[in-house]
Amino acid sequence: MRFPTRLEFHEVTPDRWPDFARLFQARGGPKHCWCSVFRGVPKERPTPALKKALIQGQIARAEPVGILGYLDGRPVAWCSVAPKSTFSRLGTIKEDDADPNTLWSITCFFVPRRYRGLGIMSRLIKAAVAHAKAKGARTVEAYPVDPTSPSYRFMGLVSAFERERFREVGRLGTRRHVYRRRMRA
Repeated sequence: MRFPTRLEFHEVTPDRWPDFARLFQARGGPKHCWCSVFRGVPKERPTPALKKALIQGQIARAEPVGILGYLDGRPVAWCSVAPKSTFSRLGTIKEDDADPNTLWSITCFFVPRRYRGLGIMSRLIKAAVAHAKAKGARTVEAYPVDPTSPSYRFMGLVSAFERERFREVGRLGTRRHVYRRRMRA
């Protein structure tokens, strides 16, 4: 497959729920988590159905949850990007100088295996930054890991964010780096 030049990005809104659900429920999709790890899901044995209901409710209430990438009208990519205040359990770095009212977080990606290696990730990051900026973000934060990390790869790799002009500002735990990109006025 060649590089998808016809890739379009759209905010996940209530009318896009069927596309979101279709992407997540597809073979290899993240139907076990429904991108709810940092969205306030109860810690005690949450079921996939509960996680799905949580994100579906947020979408139905038109709360920002992220963007979908479309190729020829089909959803083929996901990026969780929303105000950091809408997430729980992300953690904070010491000596934080970002305005919490204009700080957005990128927490998760999903691209089906057949579309990987086509440059979609860099386009997802660019689209997420543009989306956050259009919604009033002054800073976008991400939590990528090193390529050798045994977990959290769904949050992206350090190199992908460095290519998109994000800079490391701290660490959360032993695996997650904290990268930020500040918006120009």
